[in-house]
Amino acid sequence: MTSADLVLPPTDQQTPTAALLHAPDAQPLELALNDMNLLLEQHGYVIAVYPANIAKVHERRLHMIRSMLESDRIALLKVDLPPLGVAVLVRQLRQLSICDFSAGVVASSARLLSHYIHAGALLSTVTKLDRVPVSLKAHAKSWVPGSQFGVLANPTPQLIKIGSAEELAGPEFGTHLLVAKGQLQSEWVKETIAPAWKVQAVHETPLPSDSPGWWGTSKMIEFAAFLPDISVVYQLVASVRREICSWCGNELIGDRCGLCSAPLRAQQNQTNGSGVLNQGTPMRHGS
Repeated sequence: MTSADLVLPPTDQQTPTAALLHAPDAQPLELALNDMNLLLEQHGYVIAVYPANIAKVHERRLHMIRSMLESDRIALLKVDLPPLGVAVLVRQLRQLSICDFSAGVVASSARLLSHYIHAGALLSTVTKLDRVPVSLKAHAKSWVPGSQFGVLANPTPQLIKIGSAEELAGPEFGTHLLVAKGQLQSEWVKETIAPAWKVQAVHETPLPSDSPGWWGTSKMIEFAAFLPDISVVYQLVASVRREICSWCGNELIGDRCGLCSAPLRAQQNQTNGSGVLNQGTPMRHGS
């Protein structure tokens, strides 16, 4: 992981923590190479998850390390989720890392699991929001004092004005809701989103440092609904047909190798990862 505040506390004693891959201004290249070598020696593989809005110099450092080590055991997963969504995904991957999946399956499961994270925020303004489409009408309303907006960034972008008849589309399966408060005082997330989405529990966590920049304002409350039960996450991943990457030889699910990023050959692309959840109950598909 590239930021300490994106490493959520484990939900049980078995979930491992995450190693930090520091930015170039925080660690010389030689030390970064040594750290990566040590991680490979200790664990065999490294799955490095980093947000899409990471500094370009930091992203180049990660690719440089993998290139210099000439290793196909380092996965670089660029995730286009809001900060809290990234943190949730990283914790799920940490949970999967101690299951009986290969490193290739764990790495390629990130794309699948991202679809089951409903990540959004309550914002006081959308004038600087560029991660979600904002209409001119919404921009105009954003200048009205006291206006607030509910925004969903994933899995399908959506923006509503608080107080209107519109509602944010929630998950159709059982979830927990993680809430991180910025400089905005409101109970809308807990009193409106939680019951509307029929979440099973609400948890609070500190706001990630990158969240105000991602959402375009510090006057916000970020939230993410996620699958809380590792057994459900496990069955979701296990329900997808596994393939062997024709480039690096590792296992994968989906249409792209999580370790080397090579696409799956068209005739092999027969995954069935959609529809495996129904109101919180996983259903195993035949392969």
